[in-house]
This record gives sequence, C-alpha cells and structure tokens, in this order.
Amino acid sequence: MKNRVREFRTARGWSQADLAEKLRVSRQTINAVETERYDPSLPLALKLGRLFKCAVEDLFHDGE
Repeated sequence: MKNRVREFRTARGWSQADLAEKLRVSRQTINAVETERYDPSLPLALKLGRLFKCAVEDLFHDGE
C-alpha cells in the first residue's frame, strides 16, 4: 500500500520520533509505515488521519 505519511510528517517539521511519540508507537513502526514495509492497523491509520487533519484516503492508497 502506498502512503504519504513521510510527506505529511516532514511538512510539519516532525521527526519520525516526534510522530511516534504523538501516536504512542515506536519510531521503528513509523519507519516501517513510511517505507511501505508495514501497513498500519485501522486504528493507527485513523489516528494518523486525525493527527494530520485529513481523510485516511489522503494518506493511503492501493497504488492503482
């Protein structure tokens, strides 16, 4: 699954550690999501959408 998490995070000037802290996950989780090695759970995807004030669909797409 393709995503724009890194783009949204860097636009706010946050490090991976900053984002991880805000979401209460590990920095490694953020890295795995950004490098598309891990698809986040629905609760985590929803938290990302709320944090970035956007729809989950703005962050993630199936690559088509």
